[in-house]
Amino acid sequence: MRDVVHGGAMAPPQRLRRYTLFILTIVYAFNFIDRQILVVMQELIKTDLGLNDTQLGMLSGLAFALFYTVIGIPVAWMSDRTNRRDIIALALAIWSGMTALSGLVQSFWQLAAARVGVGVGEAGCSPPAHSMISDLYEPKRRATALSIYSSGLYLGVLLGYLLGGFLSEAYGWRTTFLILGIPGVLLAVLLRLSVPEPVRTLGGASEDTRPGFVESLHYVAGLKSFRYFALACAMSAFFSYGTGNFMASFLIRYHGFSVSEVGIALALTGGLGGMAGTFLGGYLTDRVGRRDARWYLWLPGISAVLAVPLALVAFNVEGTAIVLGTYLLAAILGTMYLAPSIAVAHRLVEPRMRAVASALLFFVLNLIGLGLGPLMVGGISDILREMTGRESLREALTIAVSIVLVKALLFWQGGRKLPEDLQKRDS
Repeated sequence: MRDVVHGGAMAPPQRLRRYTLFILTIVYAFNFIDRQILVVMQELIKTDLGLNDTQLGMLSGLAFALFYTVIGIPVAWMSDRTNRRDIIALALAIWSGMTALSGLVQSFWQLAAARVGVGVGEAGCSPPAHSMISDLYEPKRRATALSIYSSGLYLGVLLGYLLGGFLSEAYGWRTTFLILGIPGVLLAVLLRLSVPEPVRTLGGASEDTRPGFVESLHYVAGLKSFRYFALACAMSAFFSYGTGNFMASFLIRYHGFSVSEVGIALALTGGLGGMAGTFLGGYLTDRVGRRDARWYLWLPGISAVLAVPLALVAFNVEGTAIVLGTYLLAAILGTMYLAPSIAVAHRLVEPRMRAVASALLFFVLNLIGLGLGPLMVGGISDILREMTGRESLREALTIAVSIVLVKALLFWQGGRKLPEDLQKRDS
């Protein structure tokens, strides 16, 4: 099998590239299994620990996201200078261990501390993985490769919902945390022993001229298009996490689902729908963006507009089949943004800035989307409960979905600014 040259370096054989991408995708799936099992079990946890919706929003959002986003930036800087595979392996072992410890907690604050630990560990996953993938695949195939990796997110969501639903109903939520946390440690060993660190595509830069941390942050933050599509990604994540993290509670409260039934329903809608949307986003933009790079951002903007009315139907009709069908379509359309946005962020910077670019993108995305999305939905639900009673969660989800329409305008503006930033990168 022939090697190919890209970025001034000889690329590894295709079989090795595919194996590395496969393992990294499975690692990312574990990332979201450990993150999302809390969501499917949160009604059980709420009853056992005596929590309210605001506290649930903090556990599934802000408690995790605050440390996840902050730690991610220095980890990314290290990834641009040290062995990325080893960083991911260590991070995987940490977040898996903290997931297992979540089964031993006795209070809200203990569980919040465990979630912080999971967030600290998971901060070491995506920025180094994105950098490795961009070194393995040339620009014209990069969005597709990143979409395959990013689909691991929704594979993890699917498995987290399925396993979390069945195991928690059979063994309880505490044992489920223990069962699902331990395998990640074994995967960390496999990653460390079987995946080589890719050769960096330096693009002619020497080790001595690599950009510093502050220089990288300043360069990325100065890109006009980045400001728009980073905020657009944040609003997309606000939609995904704000509504998705309360979808289990929504189905249980309004449609009479059991925990295991919720696991199946959300695996087939949020999980499979998210996988399909993430892959399609990368695959389609790699094709429509060949002639005009602006479509890497415009296509996610169009899909964003189409997702909102579908989600509004899902939260405001009574027929369960219609609820699940429209939510599936909304999940497909609402997840088409991630891979194209990462690909654009990497295209705009030199190779030694890629991990920092990913970390800064994920900082904005997760701090607003993951940190504030579930917290806002839970907070609005608690506030409205005094006025509308049982309908408060439905109304909170409707409000949250309506707010994120602004992301379509942000993606459009980002696309308009993109040619100028690409010219800056090539000059």
